Amino acid sequence: MKFIRKMDRFLMKIETFILSYAIILIAVMVVGNVFTRALPVKSWSFAAEVSQFAVIIATFMGISYAARKGRHIRMSAFFDLAPKSVKKILAIVISLVTAIVLLVLAYYSYQYAIWIKGMGRVTTAMQVPAYFMVAFVPIGLTLGAIQFLRNMWINIKEEEVYIATEKKDFSEV
Repeated sequence: MKFIRKMDRFLMKIETFILSYAIILIAVMVVGNVFTRALPVKSWSFAAEVSQFAVIIATFMGISYAARKGRHIRMSAFFDLAPKSVKKILAIVISLVTAIVLLVLAYYSYQYAIWIKGMGRVTTAMQVPAYFMVAFVPIGLTLGAIQFLRNMWINIKEEEVYIATEKKDFSEV
């Protein structure tokens, strides 16, 4: 159990690092490209590709981080009004169904990445293999599924209702 906690903390640090630098990279590319267009300098031909790559990383690696922190989008009107026993069941079922959907999507996105790799396509400006752009999609979806399975498990194991492994449901208070 101690090993799993250490691995989880390590994974969270990697996720945080990747997400932080992806967001910074998006900002630098967008702002830098705006400035170079305003000056009598050519715009950066690679800025769109780098930004697109960073957005893909931030989006799909962010799934796991959002699920871990309970920051994911929820439609909670029914959930918030339900009694604790129904909330408990809903928290387990919703987490399980979400994990299954994410794993199915991860499988199909992995197949797509393999297909892109087989085509041998490269990006226009940077000439980077195109499958690098989509490689983070199955990784992020799989990590997100793992987080939702953890959310399900903590709701099975603990008496309180958890929105995420690190966040209890406080709507009853």
